[in-house]
Amino acid sequence: MERRLSAILAADIAGYSALMGCDEARTVRDLKGHQAVVLPMVGEFAGRIIDTAGDGILAEFPSVVNAVKCAVAIQSRMAERNAAIEPDRRMEFRVGINIGDVVYDEARIYGDGINVAARLEGIAEPGGICISSKVYEEINGRVDLAYEDIGEQQLKNIARAVRAYHVRLDSIAPIVTPTPAPALPQKPSIAVLPFQNMSGDPEQEYFADGMTEDLITDLSKISGLFVIARNSSFTYKGKAVDVKRIGRELGVRHVLEGSVRKAGNRVRITAQLIDAGSGGHLWADRFDRDLTDIFAMQDEVIEKIVGALAVTLTRGEEKELRRRGTEKVEAYESWLRGREFATRSTRDSVALARTMYRRAIEIDPDFAAPHAGLALTALSDYASDWALDPAQALDEAEKWARRAIELCDGEPASHLALGGVLLWRRDHEGALAEFHRMIAIDPNFAQGHSAAGMALMYAGRPAEAVTAIATAMRLDPHYAPIVLHFLAQANFSLEKYETAAQLLVDRIARNPGTDSSRMLLASCYGHLGRVDDARATWAELLKVNPDFSLTQRARVLPYKNAGDFERIAQGLAKAGLP
Repeated sequence: MERRLSAILAADIAGYSALMGCDEARTVRDLKGHQAVVLPMVGEFAGRIIDTAGDGILAEFPSVVNAVKCAVAIQSRMAERNAAIEPDRRMEFRVGINIGDVVYDEARIYGDGINVAARLEGIAEPGGICISSKVYEEINGRVDLAYEDIGEQQLKNIARAVRAYHVRLDSIAPIVTPTPAPALPQKPSIAVLPFQNMSGDPEQEYFADGMTEDLITDLSKISGLFVIARNSSFTYKGKAVDVKRIGRELGVRHVLEGSVRKAGNRVRITAQLIDAGSGGHLWADRFDRDLTDIFAMQDEVIEKIVGALAVTLTRGEEKELRRRGTEKVEAYESWLRGREFATRSTRDSVALARTMYRRAIEIDPDFAAPHAGLALTALSDYASDWALDPAQALDEAEKWARRAIELCDGEPASHLALGGVLLWRRDHEGALAEFHRMIAIDPNFAQGHSAAGMALMYAGRPAEAVTAIATAMRLDPHYAPIVLHFLAQANFSLEKYETAAQLLVDRIARNPGTDSSRMLLASCYGHLGRVDDARATWAELLKVNPDFSLTQRARVLPYKNAGDFERIAQGLAKAGLP
């Protein structure tokens, strides 16, 4: 046993037991998400994690200044994260810091200095930091902070009284990494915000959303336009509209907003095209039609937008935009309902989507879009391991996708589905051919660019994959967390382990239940020589999925070159992991 002088940081979650009592599963999930962001910050300030039992954190620092700066950074980052969470579910760390002599062996440290830090944590304010007088004397004048002397404190199981100080954080702005505004594209650019449902019936929400998504899909097929993806546009649904801010966040010159009123057999659409720079209106109009004229009305809205933006359509685009797939309103409405269910991405919602797609096909057997929808639901069952017979699910996906293409080669989702089937079958060239066709039809299809990037990565072309995924992220600035995993995989294949690790930490913070990202992160840490971090990440993986099997992943993940997956196993082996 040896001794050294160390700064000790102890932290836990205020009110953690109450949160567990209300919703145990969510509390554990939220805690893991916060830990995925907070724990790496200790290393950024040259500290090391000693223990993370339950909701607690115990860390050691060779510098007391670094320990305090780390605590401030953690509390600032947590304030930023909590701002997006409902008040009764927020988690606030209490932090205590002390400096003292500790005894240590190969695995642990011990001593009164640790006990004092833990007791100071107990009297810290939620979201606050409490330090001992020893820490105060070391950092006063060296760290630009305000302090409140709370006097001598008789701490539990500590023989002598300890003078303590609260660090005043109320004057410190949260540490937010600014995200630079995307550069404006050279071509005319537009974001279509979710149209408001003015029908007075919440059940008609799907119809208003469907109108919005159709406008996005139609505009996306115009090569002379840059169109933001549905996923990003719909993040503003139900929020107060600040067109200038939205234009900056999404990097577009124009924003389209409007409303839909559906009553009986009548539909009214109002729409206005706004200059996101000045806030001025470029065009506004109102359209009243019978429901049976809904497709003609959509065509008219698109024509008005294209005219206002002075975009020239190619002959093929003019033809494609006028092709609606069905003339039967009932089939169209069933397809809209199915698409709305599918976007929820749960097992039950995908099953409901499948029912609605089948109903649409019963009404109009030649309607390609619901055939493509069925292909995508079968592919979801396969990829999410929901199918009782995975091989049959893949066969179903291929059958519906090929039928959709046979009915209408211009449906991007059909090529997305078929490309996905071929990729999982390890037909990399066939998959890429489908994805290239899909992007030719819809150059603004963010999900398509992401899928192409994933296929390029599995095909052993990671540099091209990075470019494709970057395009997807630009078209969809509020991209889904899985995109970070795809980009991390590509960087991992390029042996850029530090970049991949940073992306994976971000992905885990956004989606704490992921096992695949933890597998790859542990391997990154192994390649980087961060053995303790690798083992801690692997332990978290096994908590998330106790049945995780690396052998199963090797069998399922469609890498063209076996060496690309072997690189994952090598990183784990470097950390002494199986």
